[in-house]
Parts: sequence; C-alpha cells; structure tokens
Amino acid sequence: MKLKLALALTLMSVSTAAFAQTATPNAADAQTAAPAGAEAPPEVLFRDVRVFDGTNANLSSRTNVLVRGNLIVAIGADSASPNATVIDGGGRTLMPGLINAHTHIFFSTIPASAPQTADMPYMTAVTVKELKATLMRGFTSIRDVGGPTIGLAKAVREGIIDGPRIWTSGAMISQTGGHGDFRLPSELPAEEGALSMGERIGAAAIADNADTVRKRSREQLALGATHIKLMAGGGVGSYFDPIDVTQYTVDELRAAVEAAENWGTYVAVHAYTPKAIRQALDAGVRVIEHGNMVDDATAKLMAEKGVWWGLQPLTDESRPTTYEEGSPRRIKQRQVYEGTETAYALAKKYKIKTAWGTDTLYSPAQAANEGGMLAAMVKWYTPAEALKMATHDNAELLALSGMRSEVQQKLGVVEVNALADLILVNGDPTADLSLVADADKNFIVIMKDGKIYKNMLAN
Repeated sequence: MKLKLALALTLMSVSTAAFAQTATPNAADAQTAAPAGAEAPPEVLFRDVRVFDGTNANLSSRTNVLVRGNLIVAIGADSASPNATVIDGGGRTLMPGLINAHTHIFFSTIPASAPQTADMPYMTAVTVKELKATLMRGFTSIRDVGGPTIGLAKAVREGIIDGPRIWTSGAMISQTGGHGDFRLPSELPAEEGALSMGERIGAAAIADNADTVRKRSREQLALGATHIKLMAGGGVGSYFDPIDVTQYTVDELRAAVEAAENWGTYVAVHAYTPKAIRQALDAGVRVIEHGNMVDDATAKLMAEKGVWWGLQPLTDESRPTTYEEGSPRRIKQRQVYEGTETAYALAKKYKIKTAWGTDTLYSPAQAANEGGMLAAMVKWYTPAEALKMATHDNAELLALSGMRSEVQQKLGVVEVNALADLILVNGDPTADLSLVADADKNFIVIMKDGKIYKNMLAN
C-alpha cells in the first residue's frame, strides 16, 4: 500500500512538472512575451532630423529617432515596424520638450484679486485652459512653486486633462505679513484659528512658528506635493512686506527642511536679498528662487553649498510691468529688475547650478510670452546654453524630488531610454533662439510622453 501511494505521488509530481514545462515559458521568455491579446506599443519614427540632445551645443548630423510607447528606443537606425507613424523631419531640429522651473500656473492668467475673491470652479477652468496652452507652447513639464495645483497634477497624470506634467509644492508657506499672506489689510488682526480665502483654497498656508511650519509642510506632502515652498523674504506683489525684509528664522526654516528630507525631497524658498538667502542656506535649503539682489559673497557661498538657483530673466524688456509707475509694487519691482544683470553675472562667475523659469502672475499676455522669456536669455547665454538650461538642467532640478517626482525616467534629453518629450522645430534654435518665442509657427510637432499633441506635417 505504501509503495503504491509513493508511486502515485511520484507520477503526479512528474506530470505536474511536465505540464508546467509545456504551459509556462521560461523566465527569459516570460519577460519578453506580450500578454495574450495585448497590442504592441505604438511607434513613431522621426526620420531625417538633426538632434539637439539637451547637452551638446552642436546639432547631430541628419539621423533618425525611434519612439516606442513613451520612450526613445533608438537613435540612428531606421528600424521602425511597418505600422509606425513616420514623420519626415526634412532636416529640421528635434529637441527635448521644454521645462519651466518656476511657474504659478493657477495664478498666471487670473486677476490679482482672485485669491481673496476665489470662485474655484471658474479659476480651475481657466487654469485647465492655460495648461493646454502651455503644452502647445512646447512645455512638457513645469515646476509649480505655489498654488492649489496638486489635484491638477493628478488630473494631468491620469490623462483627464491635457497639459505638462506638474511638479507642485501645493500651498506656499508664509509667515503672517509674509510674501504668501494674501489677506487684505482689513482682515488683520486675524481671529485665532481663522483661515483666509487663500488658505481655504490651498493657495497659501500661514505658519508662525517652527511646529506649525513643520505641520503645514507635512500636510502638503501628505496631499501629494513634490517639494515644499517657503517665503523667506519680501516680495513685489504682496501687500505687507517691503522687498528688503527677512522672513522666518533659521529654526523655522529648518523645520520645513527636516519634514521635506524625511519624505526624500527638498525645500525651495522665495528670497531676493543676501540676508534672506544666507539664512535659508544656514537652514539647509537646497533651492533659492529669485535671488536677484544677491551680492558676490553670497553667490560664492551658494556655489560652495551646491544649491540650485532658480533665476528668472526679470527685466522690463523681457517682462514689461503691469504696475503703475510710482506705485509701491512698481518701486519694489524696479529694485528686483535692477539686480538681474548682476545676478546672472554672478551665477556664471561661480558656475552655480542655475534653473530657468518665468514666474508669471496675473497676466494672460505675459503667460503667452513664455517662449519669449526663454528667448530673452540670449542677453546672458548662448542659445545652446539657454536651451540646455530649459531642458537638461531643469530636468536635473526636477529630479531633486526623488521618489516624490512625477516620473523616474530620464527627462529633458534626447537619449535612448529617455521619456519621449520631443519638439520638431522649423529651424535651428541653437543658432536662433527667437524661434522658441513663436511656437505656433515654428514648433512643427509637439510630443509628450510618446503622444503627439501637434503635427503640422500630418496629411
């Protein structure tokens, strides 16, 4: 009896193993075999293009770039499948999608009074429209440094709306009377525990001690922020603060830094003056936004610390004022604009990691000039250097978000295994950067994540 049972178990084991060998592919086959009934990822072949790869100043010789799904899979070979979409570049320039590293997309086209009189459905609709317009200007990723955009980032991610990927800080964190305090003067003194309209819509968060700064930072991270934004000094558009004031203490700033680091990400601060910047550096802040009024010693310290400098080409030529001459905000704006030339000179002198952005607020015309503000960078950089900043370099800044980042793949470059964010340009932007100022005319194809959103060559 025992012998029969052992023989039966042995036969069952052999039969099971034989079935497994015929029914299951080996490990290598399992990795390459497509699921039954699944379609192969779509392919797009850019044929006969010259490539600006995001890093090299010179364009490539004429070549081909193959996209499969949402990735670049080959450069050089003409190895597309028979069903691939073929785009004949005719020797035009293929470059990475652009990245704006300092936006407030929710506030870019709405009136300045909106944070106090918010009609959220209306403002969200306006922002959705602007997100699509931003993508059609060739910006496939943006970094939003203050505003109620966490939900919008999710909607873009899930394909519900069209727009660039959004790295978002969520609500900007500010002290009372700081640059992110949107309350009207008539609302101060504020009742204990009362939330302003700006706080209720997620535009800002008022925090006046280290524990509250830590709490507000954790709240934004819990909601889905990719980084944290604090106001560390005075600003142009705010009611209360002169441009020269320093905001928060080192301990308060450090509370946000620790909260962000525990989530594997970082803190960026709004700061113009040397004192505000140095205090932020003492707290371990990794990104300084603006800094137009910096001095030589502070710029050198930024380089030594290895921080990023989110600097914008803020001049009357690149971004004409919307403030009345002689008004308090115009006076503050002039102080900032007058420092821009020196700031770029110091960024270059000390080889500081520099990001490019626009910081557009409350102006549809300025928002539409996004590419024009990039073209304005030729005042300080070669066209190729400016393009590298708005693609490869800005992508490196986005990667500081670590696992909180919107994507983990390579971005801002034309390389194998990089995300297929691509623009086919009618001309050579490394020689003539003004081409990026007119996307309607000069951007022939716009692709984000392997999907074509514009193709002027389509029949």
